[in-house]
Amino acid sequence: MRARGRLSADADQPGQNDLTAPLERVYDADASGGPEREPGPEEARAGGPRESRRRARRRPFGRRAATAGIDSPWMDYRDLWIEALAGVLARPMRSALTTLGTVLGITTLVITIGVSATAGNQIVGRFDALTSTSVTVNVPPPPPSADPQPLVDWSGVEAVKRLAGVDSVAAIATSDGLGSVQVKANDVSAPGEVDGQTMAVLSASAGLPAAVRGRMTAGRFFDEGDVSRHGRVAVLGDQAAKLLGITGVQDSPAVFLKGQSYTVIGILGGAQREQEVSAAVILPPTTGKDQMGLDAVTRVIVNTGLGAAQQVAHQAPIALAPGFEDALTVSAPPDPAKARKGVQGDVNGLFLVLGLVSLIVGAIGIANVTLVTVMERIGEIGLRRALGASRRQIAGQFLVESTTIGLLGGIIGAVLGMVVVVVVSAVRDWTPVLDVRLAFGAPVAGALVGLLAGLYPSLRASRMEPVDALRS
Repeated sequence: MRARGRLSADADQPGQNDLTAPLERVYDADASGGPEREPGPEEARAGGPRESRRRARRRPFGRRAATAGIDSPWMDYRDLWIEALAGVLARPMRSALTTLGTVLGITTLVITIGVSATAGNQIVGRFDALTSTSVTVNVPPPPPSADPQPLVDWSGVEAVKRLAGVDSVAAIATSDGLGSVQVKANDVSAPGEVDGQTMAVLSASAGLPAAVRGRMTAGRFFDEGDVSRHGRVAVLGDQAAKLLGITGVQDSPAVFLKGQSYTVIGILGGAQREQEVSAAVILPPTTGKDQMGLDAVTRVIVNTGLGAAQQVAHQAPIALAPGFEDALTVSAPPDPAKARKGVQGDVNGLFLVLGLVSLIVGAIGIANVTLVTVMERIGEIGLRRALGASRRQIAGQFLVESTTIGLLGGIIGAVLGMVVVVVVSAVRDWTPVLDVRLAFGAPVAGALVGLLAGLYPSLRASRMEPVDALRS
């Protein structure tokens, strides 16, 4: 076998930047031991078979040639991802700790959005069950005249009850002069005992217990028969009965108002609306008008079905006072959708700052670790540049590494955040509300954070000169 060797010094070849080229030895041997064969036409134009093989070996970063016959180093996306993944996995502990910052930031953001949506839905659900079904119509006193007529009479309650969406309705009549009335449980005052209690007196229609969402803890509420008979009966609120020492109605106890006795037929407790009725004496409308001068309805309370409050609030004044509906004042609940948005906005504003701070900390961690990695790999960067890697390829490799770390952090953070939201909802017996866009938005946000964090380190790596990098 014959072997020949020579030094290669093609430093003037365009597109070549191989510092190891002057030391390369190319060997060509004829396996048959015969004389060296003559190059073909194409090999002759390319400089011979040895020159062709040497050029093929001197393009480690390239898989295709640039136009105009000039060799240009090129790395496809698959190679770029493989190199970046290898760089991330080369230091697994450091990469894991770096990813942890992004994981915490994304997890906090997902928890913030998920918990705020879930809590907002829960709060608005409770709001719907009570407040969003309550409508109150306030009636002003009639204008002074020779024969004043009330704007709303007691028969208007039936007109409101016929409206679609109304569950229960009751009218109440009060007076400033009856806000503090001396009420006694008996007409005889024993020495040393408190002479009665001061409490409010009001009259109401028969549907009051349902309208205030209360219940009769003892006895019954007066009915239409008591109203039509002008019966001198009374119903006590649970707090008023406690103050007067009345615990039951089996013995037909009586209370005394302004020297007149009224038989207590029931005790009303558990009122969720109109809390003042708990500490008041309640009379039938006809009895209140005859004995106390309570003839003008001062307010009408209405309970509606879910979603019907706005409509009932618009129709109730017309049903109560046709032609004078503008004189009435209606208190209606806000739109539940607006309330939900308001609750979510408040909760988001509270926790979103924490998530952003965690995300910024994660971005700083990625930038710091990527910069340290660049400084540790100066020799590798110089060797790659010497072997033909362009500045764009060096920058792209480190950018892909930092983006990969951010993407992994985003995926892990999204999963952990959703798990936390579901666990919190299960513990609190809530219905979890998760936006499907979080599953895709969180990883994208993590990748974007990693991309931005790796800009400066990658630019610094790409600006290194091969000779300076190899020397260091």
